[in-house]
Order: sequence, then structure tokens, then C-alpha cells
Amino acid sequence: MDALARERDRLLQRSARMLGAGSTLVAFACFLVPGVLEPDLLIAVIPLFIVLFVIHLLVGTSKSLLLVIGGLVAGLAILAVVQVPAEEETSAAIRGAMAPLAAAGLASFAMVLVTERIRAIVLGLGFAATLALMVMAAPAPDAAARAVILVVFGWALVIVFAYWLNAAVPRAARRINSIGRAHRAERRASETEAQRRQGARLLHDTVLATLTLLAHAGVGVSTDSMRQQAADDARLLRQLRLGVAGSHAVPVVHSNEPVSETPLGTTLESVKQRFGRMGLEVSWHGTGHVLLPSEVLDAFLLALSECLENVRRHAGVANAHVTITDDETTVRAMVTDQGVGFALDEVGESSLGYKESIVGRLKEVGGNARVFSSPGAGTTVVLEVPRV
Repeated sequence: MDALARERDRLLQRSARMLGAGSTLVAFACFLVPGVLEPDLLIAVIPLFIVLFVIHLLVGTSKSLLLVIGGLVAGLAILAVVQVPAEEETSAAIRGAMAPLAAAGLASFAMVLVTERIRAIVLGLGFAATLALMVMAAPAPDAAARAVILVVFGWALVIVFAYWLNAAVPRAARRINSIGRAHRAERRASETEAQRRQGARLLHDTVLATLTLLAHAGVGVSTDSMRQQAADDARLLRQLRLGVAGSHAVPVVHSNEPVSETPLGTTLESVKQRFGRMGLEVSWHGTGHVLLPSEVLDAFLLALSECLENVRRHAGVANAHVTITDDETTVRAMVTDQGVGFALDEVGESSLGYKESIVGRLKEVGGNARVFSSPGAGTTVVLEVPRV
């Protein structure tokens, strides 16, 4: 709010400088036209014009009330001096030269006089004095009426702009704050939802898988492997309860190298060992010497682990093949088994393992997953993630 108020003040000051300095130069040029002013009067007003012009330049960078008062006094002095001697009628040329100074040159100070009550008093006095001097210069009622309309219109236009800007800035600040609060609330809700989805994926991939294995009496898995798996799951549950579990909390050993990219080969072996303990023999093909950003690597390995978990639980075979390939933009993993297979339409929207733990994870890092299967013909799942 304070920053916006300062920017508002700077805008008003610069606008006052541009309007005031420009109209002052126009008025001075009009007075320089031969025959408009007597030479002695022209010499008398030149220093006043210089003072007024310099004050307009300074107003663009200063909020001093004394500076503004000095500018008003200099401008009013010009309007008074050009009417000397008072007993003579002011010519139309002089009144025409006075017009830009009265309606714009002095009115420009109104832009910096609307922010405080004391400044508003100065504004009223300056307007009244300007109007009086312009009426004094008018020789007839119709000329006086035109002078009143000119001064009132010029000052009103400037004052309305200044008041509008003063009112618009706080309103804009309130709207910005409201949008900021809504954005922060939406971000917190998104983060909460992302944490909930991540927790659900971790529970599905680890704890629920272990519980399912226990429900089937741990067939094909040694007691030590079951004990280690249960310990890993218990540690994960503690981390989730404390709100510190991340993608590294799953039972897949990741590299702790303090770099933004991690070699894929340092983590594939841990996946193989984990499923070897669980009774699934995994054969690896292709390359493992690929660097991936940490968050992409996490999503890739967790989706790959879920594919292997699906093979272990549903394919009815004890082995699977994983082929890793890559090109300049993409890293792919093809997981194949010779198991019982399934009809693709059996993978419904409610399938958390496929929808969230595989497809959802990869989409979050710009990847995708495709599955190919039919009953009795095994299953192939292709996982793709970007390298950068």
C-alpha cells in the first residue's frame, strides 16, 4: 500500500510538471509575440516566468508545500503585472496569452494539492485568486463569462483527474491484496491436495502392498524380507504423521548427491533388490547411464516400481523384464511380463494404482504412460519422462 501511494504521488508530481512547464512555455511564447506587451512589462515578467518554470521542474521531484505556494505566487504575479496600468483596458491579445497560464499553468499545481486538508486550502485560495485576476482583465460581461468558464474548466479538469487518481490507487491496492489472498489460499489448497495425493500414492505403493501380501500369508516371500518391508513401511507412516515424508520416503534407495541431476543407474539396482526380496526376478536391459532431474527421477522410479508391483501381484509370474532406452529428449522404460494379461477396459477410473501411482505421477513431471495387454498374452507398460 505504501509503495502504491508513493508511486501515485510520483505520478501526480510528474503530471503537474509536464502540464505546468508546457503551458508556462506556451504562455511565455504568446507574450513574446511583438505588440502584445510593452517592453518594460515584458522585461518585468521574464524573471517571474523563469521562476515559475523552474518551480514546475522542481515540483516533479519534490512534495514541498512552500515550493507550490511559491509557484502560485509567481504565476499570479504574472497575471497581475501584465494588466498594468490598471486604468487601461487589457487587450484581447494579453487576455489570450493569459489563458494558458491561468487555465493550465497554475491549475497544474492542483495535482499536488488534493492529498491533504492544508493543501486543499491552498488550492482553494489559488483558484480564487486566479479567477479574480482573469475576471479583472475582462472589459465586458461576456468576456468575463468566457474567462470564468475557461478557468473553471481548466482547474476542474485537473482536480477531477487528481482526485480520481487518489481514489483509484487505494481501490486498486485493496483489489490487489484481495487477489493476493485468494491466490495464497488457492496455493495452500493446491499444496494440501498435492500432499494428500502424494500420501495416498505412497500408502498404496508401500503399506497397502505389504498388507495385501500379509493377507495372502506372505506366499513366496521370506520372513526376513517381510520383516524389512514392514520396518520400511512403519518408518514411512511415522514420517507421514510428522508431515516430513516426501518422495524419498519410499522404500527405494535414492542417491544423496547434492546435485540437481542424479544418475539413473545408481537407483535401478535398489529397485531390483527390493523386488528380488519380494519374490519377483527383474531382468534389466538397455542403458542405466542416464542423468535425470531429481523430481523427474523420483516420479520415474516410483511409477516403475508400481508397474513391477502390479506384475508381482497380478501377473501370476515370478519374473519381469525392464528395458531402459533414451534419446535427446526422452527416457523410456518398457516393463513386460508373460503373465495372464487383462482386458484394457478393465483399468477403470477408480484404479488408484494405475491412475495415480503411474499416470498421475508421470503427468506431474511432463511424462506419460501407455499400457498394452490382452488376456493370456502378458502385459507391456511404456513409461516416458522428459530428460530436461
